[in-house]
Order: sequence, then C-alpha cells, then structure tokens
Amino acid sequence: MGALPAGSTAPGFSLKNLDGSQVSLAAALKSGPVLAAFFKINCPTCQFTFPFLERLYETYHNSKFTLLGISQNDGADTREFCKEYGIKFPVLLDGHSYPASNDYGLTYVPTLFLISTDAKIQETSVGFVKADLERLAAVAAQAAGKAANTLFKPGEVVPESKPG
Repeated sequence: MGALPAGSTAPGFSLKNLDGSQVSLAAALKSGPVLAAFFKINCPTCQFTFPFLERLYETYHNSKFTLLGISQNDGADTREFCKEYGIKFPVLLDGHSYPASNDYGLTYVPTLFLISTDAKIQETSVGFVKADLERLAAVAAQAAGKAANTLFKPGEVVPESKPG
C-alpha cells in the first residue's frame, strides 16, 4: 500500500502540537485548504525539503491556508529539528504508533498531502519534487488571495527531484 492518492478522502486526525495543544484537521479545514507534510527528523530529503516549505509558509500563510508539519519523532527531537532548519509553521507529533501516518498509507517521507476544504486529497507528493512544490505554492497563493511567486530563487541550484 502506498500513500493515499489524489481523490481519496483525507482521514481525520487530532494530534498534539509542540506546545501540547490538540490540533485537528477538521478545525484547520474550516479556514481553507491544508497542506499536511509528514516527516522524520533524520531523513535527508526532509531536511532538504522543509526549508522550502518554510519559505512557502512565510510567503502564503494566513487564515485561509494552513501548513502543518507532522513529525514521526518525539517532541524534543522535533523541536531541535525545527530550530536547526528554521521551521516556524505549526508542527504536530504523530505519536509512537504513528496513527496519522498509518491512516495516510505512508511508506516514505517526506510525503505531502494537499487537502481541500471538503476533506478530499487534491495532491499527493512523495519525496522532493520541485514541480509539485511549485504547484502547491500556486494553490497556497490562490487560497491566501496573494499573487503567486516562484518558490525557488533565481540562481538557486535545486534538483528536479530527490527520492524520500
């Protein structure tokens, strides 16, 4: 079984954030689409991808678009990862048995799910795929009511993809 594909219904989840508060997908979807980014702190592709997700967050986050990181590690290690890679968007902890990761059919990280307000998965992206991140940024811009900008800076050497 692989990650849930586009068109699937997104399984609901309610997970603790790094401050210990519960955050639910249902509540986040009331405001607009959600980009759920599953990761492990020791994954080199996650370490490469997450600063670009932070850039997307800094550019487009508002009350109409939500980006949630979902860590498969404990709180202390996840906090350190966020500090090291400059991650300021909300990060949730998937717990020891990985209930959300299992519900979403994860076999590799990072895996990103763009979830529409009707709880349907619009896009699934596994690993680092430059074109996928550009599409996700365009959706974030539209949801946020902002002009779309390129996610990658001129002169930045970014591969087209990296496996998860």
